[in-house]
Amino acid sequence: MSVQQANAPKVSVSPLQLEDAKEPPLNTFKPKEPYTATIVSVERLVGPKAPGEVCHVVIDHGGNVPYWEGQSYGVIPPGENPKKPGSPHNVRLYSIASTRYGDSFDGRTASLCVRRALYYDPEKGKEDPSKSGVCSNFLCNAKPGDKVQITGPSGKIMLLPEDDPNATHIMIATGTGIAPFRGYLRRMFMESVPKYKFGGLAWLFLGVANSDSLLYDDEFSKYLRDHPDNFRYDTALSREQKNKNGGKMYVQDKIEDYSDEIFKLLDGGAHIYFCGLKGMMPGIQGTLKRVAEERGVSWEEKLSQLKKNKQWHVEVY
Repeated sequence: MSVQQANAPKVSVSPLQLEDAKEPPLNTFKPKEPYTATIVSVERLVGPKAPGEVCHVVIDHGGNVPYWEGQSYGVIPPGENPKKPGSPHNVRLYSIASTRYGDSFDGRTASLCVRRALYYDPEKGKEDPSKSGVCSNFLCNAKPGDKVQITGPSGKIMLLPEDDPNATHIMIATGTGIAPFRGYLRRMFMESVPKYKFGGLAWLFLGVANSDSLLYDDEFSKYLRDHPDNFRYDTALSREQKNKNGGKMYVQDKIEDYSDEIFKLLDGGAHIYFCGLKGMMPGIQGTLKRVAEERGVSWEEKLSQLKKNKQWHVEVY
């Protein structure tokens, strides 16, 4: 334990009864009877040079819709479904970006990391507001005090395995796929949770377009300073960095740079998580397959072993 670690005070959280459940809460609120929560705040996360806008949305659920790290909420935007007049909109799922205690550490809020979905019309050469994402724009435009219909929580695949507090967790995110990992890392490094004292290695890879698009970078940089023995943080900035072949640096290129270490960690039982747009997976899988074959290992066999051992966690959308 470094001197820095000893000196980094953690935040106390409540209510600690949120640690008592043996199973994660699932679908407490369903689409037919959602919970009416309240917007606490909406904050732009990215700088002026980021392509597109990403917002951090804090929602007050009053402690009535508890969840675990790695789960998702559904959001039903206001208005009627254009495909089913008279019916509400379909539920949109968002990975929760906070721990079960929320950003105010009192178990009453949940945070979402939302990219505003806009449609660029190539024929007109400009954005077509009639095709912009209904739910993401509702959330990014919301004001404190606005009501929001939520469902859930849902999902088990991205729950943080806590049976071994000294495990290794390799997290690979593109864009807003950072959400569940922010929750994990706050639980590991920011909060004082009596039942979970993390002493392993958390290694985060984040792929975004440029420096202005980095998400929660201040938090992650602080963990790096305070917990240098337990946290690693690598970013792939596709519009600013080049990979070893001179092309754009994507998250799979970073993985390739560290592939020897990653494979050794997986052989030793590390968990690996992927979250982001589904287009991220073919490139990453291709890289892992190539690296495995260079090591004389069948990737198909390796992957089925990782899945069997519950080391492989994927949530893409």
